[in-house]
This record gives sequence, structure tokens and C-alpha cells, in this order.
Amino acid sequence: MKKLDEYRPIVGRNIIRELRFLGERLQGKSVLNINSTRIGGGVAEILINLVPLLNQVGVEARWDVISGDPAFFDVTKKIHNALHGRPETITEDDYQLFIEVNLRNMERMDLGGDIVFIHDPQPIMLINRKTRRQKWIWRCHIDISRADKVLFQFLREYIIKYDSLVFSSPLFSRRFPRRQFLISPSIDPLSDKNRELPEETIANVLNKYRIDPGRPILTQISRFDYLKDPVGVIETFKLVKKYNDCQLILAGNKAADDPETDKILAEVREAAGDDPDIHILLISPENNDIEINALQRASTVIIQKSIREGFGLVVSEALWKARPVVASAVGGIPLQVEHERTGILCRTIVGAAWGVKKLLNNPEYAAWLGKNGKEHVRQHFLLTRHLRDYLLLFLALYRDEDIIML
Repeated sequence: MKKLDEYRPIVGRNIIRELRFLGERLQGKSVLNINSTRIGGGVAEILINLVPLLNQVGVEARWDVISGDPAFFDVTKKIHNALHGRPETITEDDYQLFIEVNLRNMERMDLGGDIVFIHDPQPIMLINRKTRRQKWIWRCHIDISRADKVLFQFLREYIIKYDSLVFSSPLFSRRFPRRQFLISPSIDPLSDKNRELPEETIANVLNKYRIDPGRPILTQISRFDYLKDPVGVIETFKLVKKYNDCQLILAGNKAADDPETDKILAEVREAAGDDPDIHILLISPENNDIEINALQRASTVIIQKSIREGFGLVVSEALWKARPVVASAVGGIPLQVEHERTGILCRTIVGAAWGVKKLLNNPEYAAWLGKNGKEHVRQHFLLTRHLRDYLLLFLALYRDEDIIML
């Protein structure tokens, strides 16, 4: 387990002091985090790193996940898509299954804690177990600004029962009669996915997947999900390849709460055909962090051509490695990629191809963008900033009480 002081060389001594100071103000308070999966996806990656640090600064923090069968996660996948604005048919039976699974989780789970922190819509109904002395927070990691109207009204009934709401971007939210906080997600610079790697490790990973280190590499790291547009990435690559010799890596994993992966993966393989320069890698989520890290560090350009996006932490991961990024101007990506300063934003396949070609043909410019991108992440999207924001959020919940004094 990483120690808080290990972050000092990266963020500075004053940040570490501030975190300990804020933690002292919360001594004796307990926080329970709940989401839908321990493996795969940005929420799980954040919690696995953040919960231990909360304990180190004096907050009694724990993490639990709801349980559900494949049919439940089929429904929650449709809910996820519909909240992003993608057309989905959610039936009365779907809603009933969602309610039944949440009720079962309410009965079996230990929901004790001074603060209960619910992440995303899957466990949203647990709020019905709230006690008078507890503070409950709903943390929405996705963009609900264009959510399906019927679904939104269904979820709103539960959202307004929470004490406070947290969103990753002001553009993601809606009007609610509750306090809202803006807290961007973060990456852990000391995790296996983001720490520095020896050149030998990078070379071994490329060799394992038969990728030529001597030719430019374009990479998209993401779950195999329609909203990540992996087929569009292949079309982008084909446009670039007409003018620049290069290879494409599409690498991702399966999340326990995402049932669509196999179908999308089959469509991606069909789109790739027999092109030997397209490498489609399904990497086990249990052991993929170092390999993902190595693939990003080996890349010439990293792409994130999402159609819809929550925050898109994979972009911060790429920027942290000083890699030049071409990404869609959707969701939280523009918070990370400032066009032609920390990366290149695009809106179409042709625009993505133009950005990639510009970087391949101008390596000095690409390196300058990469350097700016890394510093941007250092200032705004590291785990220590995230920890500070959560500590301040917890303190704000008790702003009218005398038990916590700044």
C-alpha cells in the first residue's frame, strides 16, 4: 500500500501538510463508498487508490459494491447509455428488476457510516436506508445533461433525497434542489498504470503483442464500448495510413458491469479485417495496468475518439506520460485537452485523422504538447487534489455543526 508521503516529490510538501491538516478536522468520522464493481472502469480505479489514503489522513473509510445478476447489469448498461443520450428501450420489467435488485442490496448490505458516498446510478436507491444522523452523497461520474426524460424522472425521485450531489463538470449536471459540488476525477501517479517504467519492460510488452517499436504507433485505450467508437478509430487509422506508415493498437478490458463487450469486440474485429497493422488487445483487468502503461508510453500518438464521455480519465493517463493526444471534444475531455496547447480536439473521423497526421509530421510540436499536457495533469488531475476536494466536501457537510472546527 502506498504511503501519503510518497507523493511529496510529485506534488510538494505543502500539499501533503494540507491533506493531513484537513484529515485531522475529520477525526472520528467514517465514510462508506459504494459502487457497482471492484474491477474495470474509472470509478473502481479511483476508489482502489483513494480509500487507503483517506484512512491514512484519519478518516475511517471503506468500500463495498452492490451485487446483481447479468440481467441486472444488462439493465444498468441501458440506463448508462440512456443517461448519455443514446436511444434505448427501457421497459417496465427493466425498471422493476432495477428496483428489486436494489431492494435486495438494501437488505443485505451494511450501510453504516457517518457519510455514505454512492457512485453512479446502479446503487442509487440505497438512499432509502438513510438515517437521520447520516450524510449521503450521490456522485455522478457521467454526463446526464441529455438524459432520456422518462429515465431522468425515475432517477430524480432518488437523487433529490441525497444531502449533496457531485459532478465532474458543470456541463454534466441538471437543476436539483440540493447543493452541488464540482470535483474532477483523478489518476494516481504512483500506480502501476501511471508510474515510470524501465525501457526493458516497455520493450517486453511490445514484443509480447508483436508490435514493431521502430514504426509510429497510434493507440486508443478504452473499454470496447459503442460510446468509445472503436470502429471510428479504425476508420481514422485507415485515413492516416494512406499518408503515414503507422500501426494501430486498440486495447481494453471487460468490466463486470458491462455486458456488451463481446458484441462490440466482434464488430471491431470485422472492421479491422486482416490488416496486420491493427492490433486488437483484450487485456485482463486483473493484470493489465503495467501493460497499459507500457503501451501508452510506447505510443507516438494516443487517440480517444469517444462519441459520449464521462470524464475520460484515460486522457489524463496519456497526458501524464507526456504523450500527444487527439481526442473528441465531448464530456470531460475538453477540461483535460486544451486545443493546441495540451493536445488536439476533434469532432469527426476526418478531424481526428487530420490531428494525428499533424502530430506525426511535426514531432517537435507533438513533444511540446506532451510536455504541456503532463504539467496540466500535475496541476489539476492527480489523486492528491482529488483527496483534498473530498476532504473539503466532507467538511462542508458539517458546516453548520460545532463538531468540526477549522
